[in-house]
Amino acid sequence: MKYKILHETRGRMRVHLDRKRLTPEEALKAEHCLKRHPFVTDAKAYERTADLTVTYNGDRLAVIEAVSVLHFDEILLPEEAAADLSGRQINTDYKEKLVLKVVSHYLRRIFLPRSVRAVLCVCRSVRFIREGAACLRRGRLDVPVLDATAIVVSLIRGNYNVAGSTMFLLSVGELLEEWTHRKSVNDLARSMSLGISKVWLKSDGQEMLVPASEIVPGDTVVVRMGNVVPFDGEVVSGEAMINQSSLTGESVPVRKTEGSLVYAGTVIEEGSVSILVQATSGATKYEKIVGMIEDSQKLKSSVESKAEHLADALVPYTLLGTGLTYLLTRNATKALSVLMVDFSCALKLSMPIAVLSAIREAGEHAVTVKGGKYLEAVAEATTIVFDKTGTLTKARPTVAEVVPFCDQTPDELLRTAACLEEHFPHSIATAVVEAAQTRGMEHQEMHSQVEYIVAHGIASMINGKRVVIGSAHFIFEDEGCEVPPGYRETFDALPARYSHLYMAFEKQLAAVILIEDPLREEAYDAILALRSCGIDKVVMMTGDSERTAADIAARVGVDEYYAEVLPEDKAGFIEREKASGRKVIMVGDGINDSPALSASDVGIAISDGAEIAREIADITIAADDLMCLVTLKQLANALMKRIHGNYRFIVGFNASLIALGVGGILQPTTSALMHNASTLAIGLKNMKNLL
Repeated sequence: MKYKILHETRGRMRVHLDRKRLTPEEALKAEHCLKRHPFVTDAKAYERTADLTVTYNGDRLAVIEAVSVLHFDEILLPEEAAADLSGRQINTDYKEKLVLKVVSHYLRRIFLPRSVRAVLCVCRSVRFIREGAACLRRGRLDVPVLDATAIVVSLIRGNYNVAGSTMFLLSVGELLEEWTHRKSVNDLARSMSLGISKVWLKSDGQEMLVPASEIVPGDTVVVRMGNVVPFDGEVVSGEAMINQSSLTGESVPVRKTEGSLVYAGTVIEEGSVSILVQATSGATKYEKIVGMIEDSQKLKSSVESKAEHLADALVPYTLLGTGLTYLLTRNATKALSVLMVDFSCALKLSMPIAVLSAIREAGEHAVTVKGGKYLEAVAEATTIVFDKTGTLTKARPTVAEVVPFCDQTPDELLRTAACLEEHFPHSIATAVVEAAQTRGMEHQEMHSQVEYIVAHGIASMINGKRVVIGSAHFIFEDEGCEVPPGYRETFDALPARYSHLYMAFEKQLAAVILIEDPLREEAYDAILALRSCGIDKVVMMTGDSERTAADIAARVGVDEYYAEVLPEDKAGFIEREKASGRKVIMVGDGINDSPALSASDVGIAISDGAEIAREIADITIAADDLMCLVTLKQLANALMKRIHGNYRFIVGFNASLIALGVGGILQPTTSALMHNASTLAIGLKNMKNLL
């Protein structure tokens, strides 16, 4: 690649590539390729000028060499770059549209004679008049009627500059709103992309955990309960109930059996299936997610809907005010001043931009919000319910000890537990698997089909014997297992500071795995900060034992806690809170949290929790810091404050313009200009970050 160094300082270089401009794909390829070098700390490509800015540490000649060997045809973007490319294309397209619109408007004003501008103005008015007429045919007096009336009156009076300026500002406002909406949808879709790193590949009767990037069409993958389907394909064995709401909008899971088609991004709620992979395209998955979001009404908060309804409801009053002004003053100029100023444009433009900008800003803080109405609900929430394991406690618990209750060694028992647990997405299961890996324990599949019982445990058969692993309630009450003779004293002496995972063979306790699940350092401070943001009731609910729950509850400072609860207990508590008139947030990370996440006003999942929890949740936060919850609450509160401020400004400013117009102080041209300029200004203001 030929290039020219334009500017250079220590550790930074700007070069111009030997071409007129870059496509969004070429710019992304250049950045991606340069950032792979360890000595490059940042790289930025500029499409319009075909320039590259490279920030680096180390040898200048190495940077020059890296730039010189750029060949766009040979650079392959990874699948996850599909969303980045889409976002870049959106920004490029809308920047060009906006520049073209502004430049063409003022070039016409400067160079075209008045007669030609008048003809063009009439031609451009046809779209607005058609939209207004369509509203009238439907029997509605909506904002397009007002826009069309103002433009038509200006044309009749020969005020072509006023009509042209009105249409120009309306068009710019529409373009900015569309740009912000598309950008927010793209950012949201990117954060919702599947992000599946490893899958179970079935080959020669064996299952192997392999990187998802190695899967090709024709491979067979196994997907079990609680996991996201990673690829489009056909079920070749097994049976499952699959939640397809993210792609099809279906409210209930769909039964899939041999021969059924399944789609990437859907979630298995029950059962397991082997899937013959048909497509592995990352872009295809991403496009489906974008389509789902764009078709969804989740992006509409009630404040947005109220703004739209209020905007439309004010139209008849604006028309009535125009008519009364003319009847009382017999002054067409004063009447037109009222018509040129309305509340609806600013209301309709500012509210969606404020909400979508808040969603974008949340993404900058590692918070994924699936719709504006959830930010509104967070702002109104007064109760927050936390799961314990992986939420208030660290997302990666560890195995402290394996206590045997049979003649097998701790390592043998851990190997068996890991063999069963590795198939299921839960932080404690992950801890068992990682403990086995750390101790160098390799294993082959020794069990038959594994059955997962939500919030209880796992059951399977090994060498003809039934093996169960899970909670005390599951092992001793549901399964009727017993402590072997001679081990009662050992059982009673199990340390209370650990969580206990029980494993039994043929109704005899075989091992207790002691899980160290340390409290998150920031948990207490996060709860304290949430109280200062308007949360007045903090509840912890866990399936763990009473002694463990009481210890954690006292240390984090919750108002209430409930131990040894089932998924339906969590959901039932949330329903009772809602029935009492409270808005409820639920925070969880596991399969057993899914009913509660669905039942709450706002379900918040931890990013590295179970896929089904992330799928069902309305908001996802980063796994490494609960302070994201505080940021989310502050952001939601600030959004509501901004929206109410918008209402006050729009009503006050536009009422002042109307009064000045009726008083003859402002001419219609000035009123229209100030009204449209204020509408554009408030739209741009709502694009700014809230925090």
